[in-house]
Amino acid sequence: MSTEEMLTVSSFAKDEYGISAAPVEAMLNYGYSLLVIAGGDGEVSEKEMEWLINHQTKFGAPEEVVASYKSFDYKNANLGELLSKIKCDVDSWSAPPNLIYHGIYMSSADGVYAEAEKANVRKAAEILEVSGETLLAIESLVDMEKAVTSMRKALFHIDTI
Repeated sequence: MSTEEMLTVSSFAKDEYGISAAPVEAMLNYGYSLLVIAGGDGEVSEKEMEWLINHQTKFGAPEEVVASYKSFDYKNANLGELLSKIKCDVDSWSAPPNLIYHGIYMSSADGVYAEAEKANVRKAAEILEVSGETLLAIESLVDMEKAVTSMRKALFHIDTI
């Protein structure tokens, strides 16, 4: 765990990920890593950036951290270097599978999980040492979660236009 000052994050972060604090550097590098993953097809779309900003805001990242994502040069960043700077207050929490999970969500935020994006997620999984079996399970989990969300919205007549 980093000796850098830990910032308390949101109840969403605690409920969803078991994390109650993380250093600013970790929040920056987590978002930067997601930009590298989602930008692997050459571009981070407006919807993908919106997903990142919304997610990190819910997580409890400070405004200056979230604002820095917009100007980050994801095309020239090194995912391995970014990963080494991601720490939190839970030693058992593992960044690689979480990054792949969020990378899939972010990459498909514009309604399309393109082949180039899938290839970049696979590449990221290799760099992050996430096994092929785990990657397949995470992709299936995301598919199931999206299907359940669609079903809930249909049942409760939630219009997301």
